[in-house]
Amino acid sequence: MRAVRTAETAPTLHPWLVHAEKLRVRAGRHLAVDGLDLTLTAGVHGVLGPNGAGKTTLMRAVSTVVKPADGTLTLLGAQVDGRADLREVRRQLGYLPQQFGFYPRFTVREFVTYMAWLKEIPKAAVPDAVQRAIDRVGLTSKADARMKTLSGGMLRRAGIAQAVVNDPRLLLLDEPTVGLDPEQRLEFRDLLRDLASESCVLVSTHLVEDVVAACTDVLLMNEGRLLFQGTPDDLIARGGHSEAGDSPAERGYSALLRRHRSNA
Repeated sequence: MRAVRTAETAPTLHPWLVHAEKLRVRAGRHLAVDGLDLTLTAGVHGVLGPNGAGKTTLMRAVSTVVKPADGTLTLLGAQVDGRADLREVRRQLGYLPQQFGFYPRFTVREFVTYMAWLKEIPKAAVPDAVQRAIDRVGLTSKADARMKTLSGGMLRRAGIAQAVVNDPRLLLLDEPTVGLDPEQRLEFRDLLRDLASESCVLVSTHLVEDVVAACTDVLLMNEGRLLFQGTPDDLIARGGHSEAGDSPAERGYSALLRRHRSNA
């Protein structure tokens, strides 16, 4: 079995699309990400961890919504700091936060078109890019429905559509499967695999099984620190039949958290 990469032993891979060294990020006055070292390349990277682990704050930092308090963060070759011009990086980003804003009277097409404009997609390319994004998330029949009429799962899919409309090199999805039914979750996993061939996709979720099924790489955070990084098989191998969980992956997740807490 291949050696498991941990926060201390993970090698530097190239070409990397996200690179952090001793990254510290605050959420208000709280230090939510504390001394994190991380390197990500193309593929689907699933971020797991209990509530308060720092997952959302990490996503907000990588999306350039919040600035690091300390350490270095480099995205697509550009270092993120107080002096950085992030316009070009943001053109290549896609981001779905846990809660995203929209105008309720916009149709799905108008919403995704507006987001395409914000991402500075060339005007002539916008209609095709918008239609393709809507089709990819299974909202073709709802393209001209108003956002306020959509169910929770459909709203989530509209949020994913705006995140992928610019074919981002770096895609960040925070709890993307909330509200999706089992069939939609399977379709979402297929979309992730399609996106991952050339992009770096970072998915934050509480659903261990989604990570195991769709991700090439698993990250486990707790209290702002990276406890583990490895493949889904590596995660499964860390568990045992005596650990809490209904599946081998959940038992691996529980074992890693338990061992960390017992050593704290």
